[in-house]
Amino acid sequence: NIIGSDFIKTSTGKEAINATYPVAIVMVRAIRNYFLCSGHKVGFKPAGGIRTAQEALVWLTLIKEELGNDWLCPHLFRLGASSLLADIERQIYHHVTGQYPAYHELPMA
Repeated sequence: NIIGSDFIKTSTGKEAINATYPVAIVMVRAIRNYFLCSGHKVGFKPAGGIRTAQEALVWLTLIKEELGNDWLCPHLFRLGASSLLADIERQIYHHVTGQYPAYHELPMA
């Protein structure tokens, strides 16, 4: 039985500085090295400051490039981004209609 974490997180999301790419790269490379040494996959959760779909895509790309497709699943990768849902909703609306909605038109906005 392996002792350790199943998931690591950049921060609580409540600090002034939260999920940053330089720190995340160090963390995900440590996850990769741990996996190569132990065979145990540890999940990753960037938290705080992720507010747009575009920012979420950057995090997805980081995980895919550093850890591979195996980590692109809910039990190994999650975004701690409570305000992200509203932007995803806006982007879907834009994709379907060709225009951005007014904030009062969407329930999460």
